Amino acid sequence: MKILSSRLLWGLLLVVGGILLLLDTFGVFKGSALFWTIVSAAAGVLFLSFYVTNRPHWWALLPGVIFLTLALTIGLEAFLPGFSDTSLAGPIILGGIGLSFLLVYIAERANWWAIIPAGVMATLAIVAVLDATTSGAATGGVFFLGLGITFALVAVLPSGDVQMRWPWIPAGVLGLMGILILLAAENLINYIWPSVLILAGLFMVGRALTRKQ
Repeated sequence: MKILSSRLLWGLLLVVGGILLLLDTFGVFKGSALFWTIVSAAAGVLFLSFYVTNRPHWWALLPGVIFLTLALTIGLEAFLPGFSDTSLAGPIILGGIGLSFLLVYIAERANWWAIIPAGVMATLAIVAVLDATTSGAATGGVFFLGLGITFALVAVLPSGDVQMRWPWIPAGVLGLMGILILLAAENLINYIWPSVLILAGLFMVGRALTRKQ
């Protein structure tokens, strides 16, 4: 990355940054927000460019995507009226982090572990969005269900030469917890458990009567 050692580039960036910060200090322009937006975007592009020219260094995808996500969030917060009132900054950052781990897995299928943080971050992003519109119990159900789906993906998706079955255990437990919490949040569980007991009882009675004949 020869561009990182360019004194001319860094000198120009410092001059531009200083001008933007002065404009922000005098209230002429939101120079501070623009400065950090540009710096974050430049850092993200540099890391992604490094990965494109050095494919074995998949780690560069993490800071690359995260810096671009920060640039997007800062820019929207500063220059899009009303964005700060939407509470979307958190979900965007969480989604960006999740996307960075997903790209790490796509870049190298042996990095199956990256599916877990990708799924967790995506789930947290969805929960953060739903938290403002649904009950706490419902978002809790979505959280556990998302974690269950994440572990199911670890078991299903290709993972190099490794074939794993253990993820089905946490996938089943977490998924079941999520479904039960969602049903409880909708007050449907009060109807489901009696129905399950009735069906189980009818099954046992039917088996008993069949054996006597």
